[in-house]
Amino acid sequence: MDGHKIDRSRSSLLTRRLAVLTGALVLASAGTAHADDDPDVDAGKCEVIKFCVGAGVDDETDGSDGQAGGSQGGSDSKLKCKLVKVDPEPPANHPAWKGADPKTNDLYFRECSDGGQNNPDGFVVVPPGQPAPQVDPQDLAQRAVDSMTLLGPDIASPKAAGKYTVGVPTWMWVNQSATTFGPNTATASAGGVTVTAKAKVSKIVWQMGDGASVTCNGPGTPYQASEGMAQSPTCGHVYSKTSAGAKNGKHQVTATSTWTIDWQGGGAAGQLTEIRQTNVQVAIGELQVVR
Repeated sequence: MDGHKIDRSRSSLLTRRLAVLTGALVLASAGTAHADDDPDVDAGKCEVIKFCVGAGVDDETDGSDGQAGGSQGGSDSKLKCKLVKVDPEPPANHPAWKGADPKTNDLYFRECSDGGQNNPDGFVVVPPGQPAPQVDPQDLAQRAVDSMTLLGPDIASPKAAGKYTVGVPTWMWVNQSATTFGPNTATASAGGVTVTAKAKVSKIVWQMGDGASVTCNGPGTPYQASEGMAQSPTCGHVYSKTSAGAKNGKHQVTATSTWTIDWQGGGAAGQLTEIRQTNVQVAIGELQVVR
């Protein structure tokens, strides 16, 4: 496929997405257009759809490497965005303007893709006298998050070398640091835009290896000898059978943390989520009676 065909294909895709976003409001403005007329994408004109993305007009491309949630280190994603000027523009009462005056503002359409299912898009209003933004604030927020090196929970209990017993409460808790629990703050800048992101673990889900799942909304409470046989007030579990039948005679305990990141900057704000995991092998035995 040559370059011209690729450009026309991308332009056609942008136009179809724009048509979906504009909805009934646009179709209502079709006037005398014929239903069987196709938008003339190459010429930057639309007949049935009264306005469309002008192919190749004032377009910019930006990209960033993101880190999606998943395992301890996360997985890589590459979000690339294309910014295209909308020409001709929609009517003044169209929601794409977000209340701005079309006479003194320009309208752009941003389409993003990471090559998978993450394909955010939307309209961007550019105030008079300002250049089209070269970077999406959310892209910068993700860059700030990536610089934090967020990790899975630093499990303090249960320990791989610990001794745990059927029927005796097991207390779970984690050590807290900027990279394993938060809070963690970072900034990222590009194209005159600066975004600040603040991250903290909002919950930890413990898969105990025996089929049980425990959700804890904090780091857990460290066990003290004075607590005796009491159950943890914040994060605990009681095993009902030994781990003798498990692989290697131990249960695999998996702690999955959910990082909630609030960000703001570049006239925008939002929230991101990252997922991280840590595993530990735990042996559960029976209480031995000494006679």
